Amino acid sequence: METTWNHATVLLNEAVDALFKDGANDFAGAADGTYVDATFGRGGHSRLILSHLSPRGRLIAFDKDPQAVAESAAIADPRFSIRHEGFVHLGELPVQSVTGLLMDLGVSSPQIDNPARGFSFRFEGPLDMRMDTTRGESVAQWLATAEVNQITEVIREYGEERFAGAIAKAIVARRQERGPISTTTELAQLVADTVKTREPGKDPATRTFQAFRIFINAELEELQQALEASLDVLQSGGRLAVISFHSLEDRIVKQFIAKHSRDAYDRRAPFAAPKVMKLKSLGRIKPSDEEVRGNPRSRSAIMRVAIRTAA
Repeated sequence: METTWNHATVLLNEAVDALFKDGANDFAGAADGTYVDATFGRGGHSRLILSHLSPRGRLIAFDKDPQAVAESAAIADPRFSIRHEGFVHLGELPVQSVTGLLMDLGVSSPQIDNPARGFSFRFEGPLDMRMDTTRGESVAQWLATAEVNQITEVIREYGEERFAGAIAKAIVARRQERGPISTTTELAQLVADTVKTREPGKDPATRTFQAFRIFINAELEELQQALEASLDVLQSGGRLAVISFHSLEDRIVKQFIAKHSRDAYDRRAPFAAPKVMKLKSLGRIKPSDEEVRGNPRSRSAIMRVAIRTAA
């Protein structure tokens, strides 16, 4: 029998409210707009967005994961469509066509909990970690040929791991002695044997697994490209809401919103008119204590919200 993997959508109501509401009420024309759920996952946000739309409203979803795309087939709604690709393709949408854009950057529970996907050090499985299993190179395939300096850079940059060099050397030494690492538990044990100290309650492999997942899926590069594209596709007054789950993502989102939330002056031309700000920050939202108690995986989530100003 096929296993059903459950997923609890993080900041469900808060995210959708950020797209639709001014205070307690939907803003004018919100129900007739075109919205984008840039990471469909298991469709929690998408289904709630659809419940807010009029017959004229539209929802476009993106997801690289073929299992997520298959899940979307359960939504029999003519207002809904999905694209089997990452949100790096957001810029292909028509200019100023989007009323609200939601980006939930978290890995879904079905991806983490399914050992076959290779995302978790808690389960024995192939060392894959690709969001899109139909294309690209798995972590195991990359580690089979990567040099020590390459592995070190990835672990240090994307995992913020102070033992990056030691872990990279151990991976290459293991490859030379016994062949490449092919499973999640092999990698987790190697890291545990290499990293002798770690924060209480945190598995030694946490940062390394995060680093390899971010790298193999080009997550930060795609995020930066999608954020830049949002400035083109969002209508004046359109909302941007981004939910991140670790400091690397949140830093990119925070800096992007801050950069475009102020008038920019050209120091080389001090008397020229400034470039007008493109975004207005509406602040950040974190999960409630009640949500964290019910879904511990939400505890690190931060949602930042901004509105597209007049172009």
